[in-house]
Amino acid sequence: MEKKPKIITIENKSEEKFLRKRAADFDFQKFTKKEIQELINGMRKAMKTANGIGLSANQIGLDMQVFVAEAPQKNGPPKFYAIFNPKLTKQSSVKLPMEEGCLSVPKLYGDVERPEKITLAGFDKNQKTVKIKAVGLLARIFQHEVDHLNGALFIDKANNVHEHTAGEKLEKI
Repeated sequence: MEKKPKIITIENKSEEKFLRKRAADFDFQKFTKKEIQELINGMRKAMKTANGIGLSANQIGLDMQVFVAEAPQKNGPPKFYAIFNPKLTKQSSVKLPMEEGCLSVPKLYGDVERPEKITLAGFDKNQKTVKIKAVGLLARIFQHEVDHLNGALFIDKANNVHEHTAGEKLEKI
């Protein structure tokens, strides 16, 4: 993986086409443990450099089902996640609207209604099964990233899509 991955955006039509196709399943057999760790480190660095709180592999041009996320916690430091081949297995019927932005959709924000609680299944970097029950912002981040990996962008589901002025600093998923 190159040292500083570039986040691809819908501003470039061929990049948008790539973002809108489902990413391939991650094949653990094709990578060493070291390469997987380097992938995670590169994605985490790209996410943090761009002031994001989530990043899927296809956002940096990689055709693979993996995302990283770092969610703020009420008590203590943010918790970091790297999930491979994620699937949403449960979602609550209660849906809440919240403003979202995206590193691949520069300057645009919109209100997206998503289930408040979800269960996410997938694998960690060691190919161990993980199952995470998430609520609130973490549930939203997971849903946003799974959408990415399935070729969907938040603007496809958003209402009230608008541009923020340069002075406003908002977290982007």
